[in-house]
Amino acid sequence: MSSESPDSESKVSGNQANIPARIRRELDIDDGDKLRWYIEDDGTLRVQVVQQRGGTFSDFDGYDGDRETTVTTDHDAWGVDGE
Repeated sequence: MSSESPDSESKVSGNQANIPARIRRELDIDDGDKLRWYIEDDGTLRVQVVQQRGGTFSDFDGYDGDRETTVTTDHDAWGVDGE
């Protein structure tokens, strides 16, 4: 990336700024990703992209077993064999 001219620019509206599409594509920024902002000692701004590629339960399809459950009595004991 060149320091001579900007790679892209966007306008601030209220407290928000858009990330230009070309920058989003190049850095693979998607919905749910986070941006971490750092101000360096020399005043330059550095942004780190933290990609969120799925939550803990993003691929969970639910219980598909043969045992019937009752949430009010079983939810704390799920996976624990009773005596």
